[in-house]
Amino acid sequence: MSNIEALLRERLAFLEPLRLEVIDDSALHAGHAGAREGGHYRLLIISPLFSGKTTLQRHRIIYDALGELMRSRIHALSIRSLTPEEAP
Repeated sequence: MSNIEALLRERLAFLEPLRLEVIDDSALHAGHAGAREGGHYRLLIISPLFSGKTTLQRHRIIYDALGELMRSRIHALSIRSLTPEEAP
């Protein structure tokens, strides 16, 4: 597990995720100007605490939890946030 994945898991633990996947796409963006300022990641999180919340509300919760990571270690984050009922 990478350092950033461990940080994401720690910061998002309060959401009691049933599933949390972090995929590092940074290598696909090598040479991109923003790649020097932080990595590119994809996040899949399934949490019962997302029930009754819009996609925008879910993403705001995640961004708030990640705080300064979004301004330093993470340049781009693609989020797929689902309830257990929405999960495939």
